[in-house]
Amino acid sequence: MGSELNFDIHVLGDAAFNSPLGLSKEKGHKTFNFVKENDKVLKDISLDEFESCLKNDKEPLALEKAGPRENIFFDTKETTAAIVTCGGLCPGINNVIRSLVMGLHYFYGVKGILGIRYGYQGLIPAFGHEFVNLTPDYVKDIHEFGGTILGSSRGGQDVGEMVNTLEKNGIDILFTIGGDGTLKGANAIGEEIKRRGLDISVIGIPKTIDNDIDLIDKSFGFETAYNVANPIIRDAHNEATGAYNGIAIVKLMGRDSGFIAASAAISMPVVNFVLIPEMHFELDGEKGFLEILKKRLDAKQHAVIVVAEGAGQNLFKKNEEGQITDASGNIQHKDIGLFLKKRIADFFKERNYEVTIKYIDPSYIIRSAPANPGDSVFCSGLAYHAVHGAMSGKTQFVVGRVNNQYVYLPISAVVNKRKKINMEGGFWFSTLESTGQPFKMY
Repeated sequence: MGSELNFDIHVLGDAAFNSPLGLSKEKGHKTFNFVKENDKVLKDISLDEFESCLKNDKEPLALEKAGPRENIFFDTKETTAAIVTCGGLCPGINNVIRSLVMGLHYFYGVKGILGIRYGYQGLIPAFGHEFVNLTPDYVKDIHEFGGTILGSSRGGQDVGEMVNTLEKNGIDILFTIGGDGTLKGANAIGEEIKRRGLDISVIGIPKTIDNDIDLIDKSFGFETAYNVANPIIRDAHNEATGAYNGIAIVKLMGRDSGFIAASAAISMPVVNFVLIPEMHFELDGEKGFLEILKKRLDAKQHAVIVVAEGAGQNLFKKNEEGQITDASGNIQHKDIGLFLKKRIADFFKERNYEVTIKYIDPSYIIRSAPANPGDSVFCSGLAYHAVHGAMSGKTQFVVGRVNNQYVYLPISAVVNKRKKINMEGGFWFSTLESTGQPFKMY
């Protein structure tokens, strides 16, 4: 990353109120200390970066450490917050909603907490989605269930009209839970708020099951996703070994990044091939995937293949219409899973080679699962740190973990590109070590 990145967080104004948290201001009191504005977390902790900064006499890139501030911007007795969830389902959304409500209510005494129904549509009066009053009692058990109690939707809405709704209903803080498109929408809302000179804070909590939000260590729901996929892959292996030349194909989420597929394969080391969007592979030819699959069957009489939904798009014929996108602007990929199943079946049929193919797509089961314990802990941390940042008057930021520490990042910094697996990095090498597949298949 270059020095052109700017990690400064915009603030609405001076924080004139004392925090009600009663934390310590000095070390040694055996009580958690307020986080100071100059507390930073280095983005790059490598020795190379350290030596480069020394050699060039430059300031290292650093991010604001997340956490409670001694002074806050909003008068807690007069504050109204709102929560909206957008995009596809993901494990942990309800956990985040619950922790936001609990943090606002019990930490800061905020009593006005509204739930926006069905994504950004809920901020457009014409859709007729009524707000929900969120209280601790209302949300106390929702972490036990997957999905989102607020509902969701895809697609952008008129930014001016959404800000009108926030202003009309006296909403001071808007928490947006969503992925790339949601965060871009949140940033646009923040810019319109800034243009109007309003004191409304907009916060993003990154939600993408694919773990493809740039700069942050991981997004919530990702750990649960490959955790739920783990026994599915185990059972797929049982199916494959239960037949002579049995082949099991498991398609997992991963539109542009293969983190779920690779992590699931490493966590259940019975997978022989992992195909992800970041890798180029061909089906035909001596070094193509199909010939390599045949060699695997010749040797072991079974194979387990895990394929990410966005893998192998180079194998499809391109049409003149260009890429098709969904309502959120995400590219709609061709179905690699069914395509792969057919090509494998045709390949072995042409050679009169007996195979049994089982195809499994558990995507919607995984997306709708409740968060596992690890994700549940993570969701709480994200929500609480989002509350602290919002109450201090920060806006247009996301909360995430970088180098295993919670930080605040400008929304604009994380939506420039999607995070992808480094094909020369240790994580992908670990995947190859686990599967034993060739480094290249073309």
